[in-house]
Amino acid sequence: MLFQHLLVLCAGNLCRSPLAEALLRTRLARAGKEIEVASAGLIAAVGAPADEMSCLVAAGHGLDLSGHASRPVDPGLVRWADLVLVMEEAHRRHLLELAPVAVGKVCLLGRWSGGEIPDPYGQGRAAAEAAFDQIEAAVEAWLVRL
Repeated sequence: MLFQHLLVLCAGNLCRSPLAEALLRTRLARAGKEIEVASAGLIAAVGAPADEMSCLVAAGHGLDLSGHASRPVDPGLVRWADLVLVMEEAHRRHLLELAPVAVGKVCLLGRWSGGEIPDPYGQGRAAAEAAFDQIEAAVEAWLVRL
């Protein structure tokens, strides 16, 4: 198996990366692929719950983010990951500054499905739903490659 550990990153680890983590975990399990999935944030606090709107959107799609606790990315987590998926090109650049070990294993989550996924934090239900739709399309595009 090419990938055994997958890390998903966004800024605060409150909206996009928790959604992507939950979707990847669910879809990978459904596909019979044994890949561990984790998420973190480039500027995340420790232990914050997922954004309330993201929790509502996730629940509407059968996902539960209630147990999520944010965490900042660190070099050990990056070393653990075989692949690191980020939401924005700026996240890739920031990660490479923090953890040069990520070179060669960091890609946009939306690489195969439209590029960057904008941050819906604090922008209401429509933005959270749009982010979910983009993340879902990106996850589906990655599933055939994992």
